[in-house]
Amino acid sequence: DGCMPDARGDRSKSPAQQPDPDAYLHVVERREDGLVVRGCKLHQTGMINSHEILVMPNNSLKEDEKDWAVCFAVPVDAPGMIYVYGRQASDTRKLEGGKVDIGNIHFGGQEVMTIFNNVFVPWERVFMDGETDFSTMVVERFAGYHRQSYGGCKVGVGDTLIGAAKAIADYQGASKASHIKDKLVEMCHLNETLYGCGIACSAEGRKTAAGNYLIDQLLANICKQNVTRFPYEIARLAQDIAGGYFVTMPSEKDFNNPDIGPLVKKYSTTQNDVPVEHRQRMARLIENLTQGAAAVGYLTESMHGAGSPQAQRIMITRLVDMEHRKELAENLCGVRENPDIDW
Repeated sequence: DGCMPDARGDRSKSPAQQPDPDAYLHVVERREDGLVVRGCKLHQTGMINSHEILVMPNNSLKEDEKDWAVCFAVPVDAPGMIYVYGRQASDTRKLEGGKVDIGNIHFGGQEVMTIFNNVFVPWERVFMDGETDFSTMVVERFAGYHRQSYGGCKVGVGDTLIGAAKAIADYQGASKASHIKDKLVEMCHLNETLYGCGIACSAEGRKTAAGNYLIDQLLANICKQNVTRFPYEIARLAQDIAGGYFVTMPSEKDFNNPDIGPLVKKYSTTQNDVPVEHRQRMARLIENLTQGAAAVGYLTESMHGAGSPQAQRIMITRLVDMEHRKELAENLCGVRENPDIDW
């Protein structure tokens, strides 16, 4: 797991200015055999499934913030590590014993508050200690790779949601309607655009002096900026196609109730050749992906994961050569002499 976002305390203050220095993970002791660190990393998706933790600074650091300029790796079961499991919408449905209302019956995920309570790190596992000059590069490169990856992982979820929207339209007898077809096309267009961005920033990457490949930073940030928007529109269209029943539908227990179950099924029937349970399951999957437990990973994570939208806009501003673009326009319209034209 890559650990970057700190608790951050008062957002108007830098790490060294915080009333509580633990608001950003930092070194509290340096020994002959290693470091002792304390702090907290938030929003750690899938942390409980990881074996190792790679910790990095949250942001650029100043000369007087050396204690916060630390990068290291520890196993997840290192002494002093504390994991607090985060809540998700509708998460208690997993404890109810059914197989329909969960939506996704096979898989789930988690986001974890990861606390480093005086954790010892041996020197051989320390990659940066006090080198504030490198903090910006570490943050930008890790964020760049993370933003590139969203052109794959969010697109995979999008494919599933598009399939769910197509299925529910078929089950409800609406798939031949022109506006349904158009909405499905729009969902595909948005999703494949994200995939194209992910491919582009990978294909346009370059080999570094160390021999590894670095993604195209500008295109990676463009990719993530689109991810902060498109999944929300895909989710909106899926909800539009599904109709309101995916949030007003009775529970699985009501469908199975010996007294009212037959009536609930009767009034939930769409087409005679479509089992009512198929509609139930698909509606719950759409609910799960767009506003239930999985919406944490598909929607909110699309917004804030790998950096909130403004973080990408800052990077785009840094990386785009606006003066070059201005010069192209001035050359073309005659504001300045064009050296490429000799007639």
